[in-house]
Amino acid sequence: MASASLPDSPLLTSAKIVIAGGFGVGKTTCVGAISEIPPVNTEAWMTAASETVDRLDPGIDKTTTTVAMDFGRLTIGPDLVLYLFGTPGQPRFWPMWDDLCRGAVGALVLADTRDLAASFPAVNYFEQDSDVPFVVCVNLFDGVLHHPLEDVRAALALPARVPLTACDARDPSSVARALLTVVEHAMSRTPRPTAGALAAR
Repeated sequence: MASASLPDSPLLTSAKIVIAGGFGVGKTTCVGAISEIPPVNTEAWMTAASETVDRLDPGIDKTTTTVAMDFGRLTIGPDLVLYLFGTPGQPRFWPMWDDLCRGAVGALVLADTRDLAASFPAVNYFEQDSDVPFVVCVNLFDGVLHHPLEDVRAALALPARVPLTACDARDPSSVARALLTVVEHAMSRTPRPTAGALAAR
């Protein structure tokens, strides 16, 4: 008796995406908004003892801080799953970034136009110290883009080759579009095999 053949199933591919940026820029919110599993995070309460090192502008309602990483997962389709790793933003944790970025196909660098200077270390890291393709994304904290993206690009001295977009880190669909921009940018940076290389296989 002949056995029935099963239809071909798409090959499942997983990809690691790093979500980086300065302290308090919305990385934990971003991972939590989009993750299809309960996000794993290493949040610690901010206390009076941390005020000198984890200082935010007055009026910003933030009571916890990431001390290692955030982790989440997002299924894009039957053939692609994204694993999301949020970096801690404080300078004392920057040495961890090399480990968190190892094996990543791309990075989403969140920026806050209320404190754009805090974005420079993350942008510089991916520009100078990492070969991970990255996209800079302005986080719309109140749902409004207060500065044209080209003005943000100029202020960050961001090269034209680096995509610049915006999203609301609280909105899953907005975060998903930003992550797809990262995936598309990473794919555009991946060398395609030449005809000669394919023939040699």
